[in-house]
Amino acid sequence: MSPDVDLTALYPGRHAVRDRLLAWDSRLFEFAAARDWPAAEPVLPRLSRSANHGVLWFATAGLIAASRTPRARRAAVRGIASLALASAAINTVGKRSVRRPRPVLDTVPRVRQLKRQPVTTSFPSGHSASAAAFAAGVALESPAWGSVVAPVAFSVAMSRVYTGVHFPSDVLAGAALGVGAAFVVRALVPSRSQTAPPARARAEAPPLPEGEGLVVVANTAAGSADRVRALRDALPRAEIVECAPQDMREELEKAAARAEALGVCGGDGTVNTAAGIALRRGLPLAVLPGGTLNHFAYDLGVEDVRALSRAVSRGDAMRVDVGRFTSGEKRGVFLNTCSLGVYPELVRERDRWAHRIGSWPAGVLAALRVLRADRHPLEVELGGRSHPLWLLFAGNGTYHRLGLAPARRLDLADGRLDVRVVHGGRRPAVRLLAAALAGPLTRSPAHAAVQVSTLRLKGVEPGTLLAYDGEVTEVAGDVTLEKQAEALVVYRPGPDD
Repeated sequence: MSPDVDLTALYPGRHAVRDRLLAWDSRLFEFAAARDWPAAEPVLPRLSRSANHGVLWFATAGLIAASRTPRARRAAVRGIASLALASAAINTVGKRSVRRPRPVLDTVPRVRQLKRQPVTTSFPSGHSASAAAFAAGVALESPAWGSVVAPVAFSVAMSRVYTGVHFPSDVLAGAALGVGAAFVVRALVPSRSQTAPPARARAEAPPLPEGEGLVVVANTAAGSADRVRALRDALPRAEIVECAPQDMREELEKAAARAEALGVCGGDGTVNTAAGIALRRGLPLAVLPGGTLNHFAYDLGVEDVRALSRAVSRGDAMRVDVGRFTSGEKRGVFLNTCSLGVYPELVRERDRWAHRIGSWPAGVLAALRVLRADRHPLEVELGGRSHPLWLLFAGNGTYHRLGLAPARRLDLADGRLDVRVVHGGRRPAVRLLAAALAGPLTRSPAHAAVQVSTLRLKGVEPGTLLAYDGEVTEVAGDVTLEKQAEALVVYRPGPDD
């Protein structure tokens, strides 16, 4: 907050209603100062200091995010974004609009007073605005976490009156501004509860009480041990097989031979393998996210064991589209994305170095090596002409950008391939960045987008890499990408969940 606000300015003129409200406000402050709060004495002053500069809320956001659930991470980010907006409004407009002096501390016991008194104006309370903004932002994304944070936020707001640095009306105004900031953030970046997928007919899938008839194969390399234990508790009659990545396909084939429904716990690559087997065997698929990104599971609405176990027990399921690629005798499926060009090159370079220097450093090194290359990674023939491309991306379903949030799919059965290309040319890094910033724009100097059901590429050079759901293969000649509409039955939470 700015320390140079003029605290000597008097209230302009007299106003009967305002003067009466201010008198009540002062009496409430004096009443609170005269009360004996023995339980609050060792807590509230420390809590008030801990909230200086948002330190308390940044630490709380870190703890929430550490729970490692997608909703908790989104709640933490939304809380911080709401706090930032509220703080900006307080410090740029609020404190300078109403130049109200701080309360006189004569009636406040010295033991309650802060060692360092604020030097800014009193109205509205910045601490209360930040507390309310963070708590409301968290609650709008995750009511459960909001109920945990709300008592702390309330205590911080009350501590400002208890320590004598704010009148009650300062706190109320700050809290109202903070809650308003949280709703403004939600208007800019809608929460997942606001963007429900379109209604789809319920698919025929067997209800499996307590998981009876479900065989789940879990990838031990995906760090899914905690989720596997939770799944055993939630679905005690399900059979769960844990295996190493190199054994996944074999174990999934064995599981599909004896299962009424096939389950998988792992990342997107593991889920892709399970989906191909379930599709071929005509089995419904149950997906428990257990990898790093888990795009398909999260877009499906399955974020944790509880959501999946309810869907499996009730038989809640839907049909989703499956993407397919073919190149000569090579073929495969993709649930999320399929791409050619820079991205597969990055994946190959990253995997080459990851075991030596770690994933993140390997990713940076791969980007530097690929983007400095002299050749275009992809040359395709469209309309009889050869076109250089830095990237061709095809999504299984339309990817939406929600305000400032990352893209996600709302409908997994819309029958469309979301195709985007980055044109070839000089300075690939600049072109790729421009395409990313273009977002939902369908056409720009560096970027174009179209939605189709089938895409055919001709003249793809031998050895060209194609990435699908995190896996990489080589293609050549003619490459066809197409949709298989509503081909796969998957368990997903019902509307009441």
